[in-house]
Amino acid sequence: MSARFPVFNQKVLIDTTPLPDSIPKVEEIGASSAPLLSAAFFIGARCKAYNDDYMLCKTEAHGTGEVDCMREGRKVTRCAATVLSDINASCLEEFRKHWQCLDNNNHQLWQCRKYEWKLNGCVFDKLKLEKQIPGSPSGEEPVHLRQRQIYAKGW
Repeated sequence: MSARFPVFNQKVLIDTTPLPDSIPKVEEIGASSAPLLSAAFFIGARCKAYNDDYMLCKTEAHGTGEVDCMREGRKVTRCAATVLSDINASCLEEFRKHWQCLDNNNHQLWQCRKYEWKLNGCVFDKLKLEKQIPGSPSGEEPVHLRQRQIYAKGW
């Protein structure tokens, strides 16, 4: 038997200290996980340089990156917000159908390929952003372009 008794803390801690003026101000994205997952590859395509700068900063900060790399992190957030607003302005119907499908299917991408194809086509035609899955084998058809989805319902 352990001599230590469990202690449960039910308080929410909020730090109200304002950020320094050297860190650029940015509005939070305010999207749930389904729209972010739906747009993730497009955010990655357009914001790659900002993401790389942020990750490099965190690597070089040796454990203090959360504070030291705030400026780079804000640039990533700002870029992601512009991608989401562009998708909403150009492909709202396709985007909404895809993320609602993800939301209703436990975020399982293979259940929503039909809507994903339409969204990918719209985003490519109107925003010139193409879905590329990092690390996918060359010479093979990418999983999101396969006509037959093995695990999906109704295919």
